[in-house]
Amino acid sequence: MVRKIPGKAAAAEPGPHAGERIAKVMARAGLCSRREAEAWIAAGRVAVNGEVITSPALNVGAGDRISVDGKPLPQRERTRLFLYHKPRGLVTTHADPQGRPTIFAQLPAGLPRLISVGRLDLNTEGLLLLTNDGGLARVLELPATGWLRRYRVRAHGSVTQPQLDALRKGVTVDGVRYGAVEATLDRVQGANCWLTFAIREGKNREVRNVLDHLGLKVNRLIRLSFGPFQLGELVEGAIEEVRTRHLREQLGERIASAAGADFSGPIANVASARRPADEEPTASRRHTEAQAKQASKDDGRPSSRAAPKPAAAGPGPSQGRSRTNPQSARPPRKDGKKIAHAAGRKRRTRQPDRRERGR
Repeated sequence: MVRKIPGKAAAAEPGPHAGERIAKVMARAGLCSRREAEAWIAAGRVAVNGEVITSPALNVGAGDRISVDGKPLPQRERTRLFLYHKPRGLVTTHADPQGRPTIFAQLPAGLPRLISVGRLDLNTEGLLLLTNDGGLARVLELPATGWLRRYRVRAHGSVTQPQLDALRKGVTVDGVRYGAVEATLDRVQGANCWLTFAIREGKNREVRNVLDHLGLKVNRLIRLSFGPFQLGELVEGAIEEVRTRHLREQLGERIASAAGADFSGPIANVASARRPADEEPTASRRHTEAQAKQASKDDGRPSSRAAPKPAAAGPGPSQGRSRTNPQSARPPRKDGKKIAHAAGRKRRTRQPDRRERGR
């Protein structure tokens, strides 16, 4: 197959391993998804080296000039990863045919175009990894990567620890083979039980299907971790970016190489993924909200999202001058003697009383 360039001899199409598919390159630049890129190409909106193309079956390299609607393709951004605390009731997709709310519609403005690493279904909450690098997302989803995904599960019914231990050998449910499962019975609460459930494959509805096989009906499912990344005290609905250095260390050379991750590229000129400074919750507030949220999960009551009450104005009994604050400590005398008088007041001499005056 050849592509024709006006005024030049026809050049052979690069082989399947030379460069990357143009739709992938466009998606990686953050303009659109691969499907959208293919639609743009079919509509004649994309040109390579000045020639409009109409088929996405084309590999491009670093030396090719790509333009969309006459504008040069933005430079590829560095690989980035975000931790998102997904609430229940949101769909993990960019557009839902049924019109249900999606996680991407709830994200703050100023973020690059993100895709999810795997999915959490409508009623599952907890940690969801988001990235701007499709190659990284695909590698992290592979069972061969071996990253453990840990869940906190509340299920209706009863089960014994020996039944859960049997899952370590894997189980087949309705013709689908699920790999080894690490499950622990934490406690029983009325007709429900709380479990810790860990898997490495992440097949569709794996946790629910395996527990349903044991006669348990899952009514709360929270993902706590994905590989080395933890939900921790991240507030529900909040998103945080993993620092590039930390991301590179956690992925390791093998995964980064397989994903084709790029940690040296630029970062698009967008707003920070975290909340504005005046909205950033303090560590104590995040901890307080996390405790309230966990308590509501345990007893079924709605959580209180109210912030802690501010301290009363003015110094309290223990808000006086700090003994350990170097800015509040008084400088020593040059002669080394201790200061006998109170702070800011001269020493008063003792006045004799009436009996002493009459002597």
